[in-house]
Amino acid sequence: MKQTEKIADLNASDVDRIIEMAWEDRTPFDAIERQFGLSEQDVITVMRRELKPASWRRWRARVQGRSTKHESLSAVDDARFKADQQRAVTHNKIAKR
Repeated sequence: MKQTEKIADLNASDVDRIIEMAWEDRTPFDAIERQFGLSEQDVITVMRRELKPASWRRWRARVQGRSTKHESLSAVDDARFKADQQRAVTHNKIAKR
């Protein structure tokens, strides 16, 4: 599937989620690719198309060269937010409030 076809197949909620993930400092491009099948260049294309020019320039300056946006450059592993005693998500139960 071509890049333009992948981007054209996205619905509005997917585009919103991609933009949200792209703005987050700790969400790598690899996570976006696993979830939506978009490469880093595809994400850049979506951001350029959807953001205002000033917002686009601000985002681009922010993520360029940022090691946390690239898993291969990041020194942080995936288990950083999980406690040793934490159960699997499938076994967690939310208490009624």
